[in-house]
Amino acid sequence: MNNKVLVEISVPAAGGKYDVFIPLDSRMSEVVRLVASAMSELSQGRYKATEQAVLLDAESGTILRSDMMVEELGIKNGSRLVLV
Repeated sequence: MNNKVLVEISVPAAGGKYDVFIPLDSRMSEVVRLVASAMSELSQGRYKATEQAVLLDAESGTILRSDMMVEELGIKNGSRLVLV
């Protein structure tokens, strides 16, 4: 699994945190779409996946650019993200 990183994703709308492997060589827009869909299922619908979903860096509150690759954003094992 050298091409994936394990991150913690908080989902405030669902009141949960989830550990998720995400691929380093994927565009963030694709990761957000997949993660939002998965979180909707895992939260039994408490989180509603939308086209406007974004991932934030939990430390800085910065929205992660959807046009960049995961690796380019400096995301690494243990990174904490927030899905809104």
